Amino acid sequence: MPRFPENLVPERSASAEGEATPERVAPTEHDEPGSWPVAFRALRHRNFRLFVAGQLVSLIGSWMQTIAQAWLVYRLTHSALMLGAVTFTSQFPIFLLSPLGGAIADRYSRHRIVVFAQTVAMAQALLLAALTLSGVVQIWQVFALAGLLGIVGAFDVPARQSFLVEMVGRDDLMNAIALNSSMFNGARIVGPAIAGLLLVKIGEGWCFAVNGLSFLAVLAGLLMMKIHPRLGAPQTGSAWRNLVDGMVAVWSTKPVRALLLLVGMLSLVGMPFTVLMPLFADVILHVGAPGLGVLMGATGIGAIAGAMTLAARSSTKGLGRWVAISALGFGVTLAAFSQSQHYYLSVALLLPVGYCMMLATSSSNTLIQSMVPDSLRGRAVSLYSMMFIGMPPFGALIGGAIAHRWGAPLSVLLGGMGCVAAAAVFFYNLNGIRSEARDLIRAQREGL
Repeated sequence: MPRFPENLVPERSASAEGEATPERVAPTEHDEPGSWPVAFRALRHRNFRLFVAGQLVSLIGSWMQTIAQAWLVYRLTHSALMLGAVTFTSQFPIFLLSPLGGAIADRYSRHRIVVFAQTVAMAQALLLAALTLSGVVQIWQVFALAGLLGIVGAFDVPARQSFLVEMVGRDDLMNAIALNSSMFNGARIVGPAIAGLLLVKIGEGWCFAVNGLSFLAVLAGLLMMKIHPRLGAPQTGSAWRNLVDGMVAVWSTKPVRALLLLVGMLSLVGMPFTVLMPLFADVILHVGAPGLGVLMGATGIGAIAGAMTLAARSSTKGLGRWVAISALGFGVTLAAFSQSQHYYLSVALLLPVGYCMMLATSSSNTLIQSMVPDSLRGRAVSLYSMMFIGMPPFGALIGGAIAHRWGAPLSVLLGGMGCVAAAAVFFYNLNGIRSEARDLIRAQREGL
């Protein structure tokens, strides 16, 4: 049975009788198991309820800032290339620094890391709001603050994703990942819609200000949590050795590597379509800022449906095939969207785009976290973050350059075709990795 190296899995402790017993994640406080529907079972954990309540408010603000920042950059530069460049600046640090963030998440309190990161992100949003509302904002300032937010994300994302298992335990982890994705994409609907209204009425600055204030909700939820010490022996040795050994162990596992490569390809060539959405709204569909909010909202509705489809599942069995099919669907519908010149058709096509995108990526995240031990979770999630969040800046830069020279439709069409090719390769290799993936998942459930 495939297993991770023993020296990288310090998850056994001596019992009172002196026998080695498998350790679990920290205990969680929850209501009676039958008090929540199956699709929402992770909400029976008090800490996760606090997390969801705070994050939902904060994510709405974050999506408002994302749309407002794109519109601000486009208003200042009228350049597709600059839209891609600012996205690259905000997400490249996640690609560069996520491994370090994952190693730190495996060594120190993930709860404290998230609290600190959210505080810095709040300060970033309020500073961008002050610069914009005062009328002195310049494009280099937007780039600098976008880069700062990217650095924060490199430490926040691995800690926050790997913190989920501490809130809900391993049994409810898949459901927590799905609900977290639903929350993220629910905010994708509300945030852009609010941003579209505020952009027309009072401008970008107030979107940034609302986002800054929204972080108070997530900080309140985090500080109200009852945190138990993490079980298992602490990481020993140098941080650099922990980083290298852990990353090698995770990457050398064939099923994990296959999922990471697929997510990386989808993110590189497919995800940048969101960066080019202002061009579709303004130049191709002629619907302006309000239409931009609706387009982004349609993607979010589809993504919520995809996440809730995953949340309704109670087992990882057959999830690899779901990943392959949804990745293929993402590429096909994205290519179709790129060729649409009708607003309502474009909105309709973005529903399956969002659905397939979310189902492919969230299912991959679930499988990866189900296969790795908790002592490697931060580093495994950091690799996922590199692929899911760190690759899009490269794609945005390339996609923005293609759109600048040959137009946004061709750029997105090429991305959709690339996703189809990646899905085909993953599907071809699926049979060869399925058995090892099952053994790894079984080993983690049994505490081996």
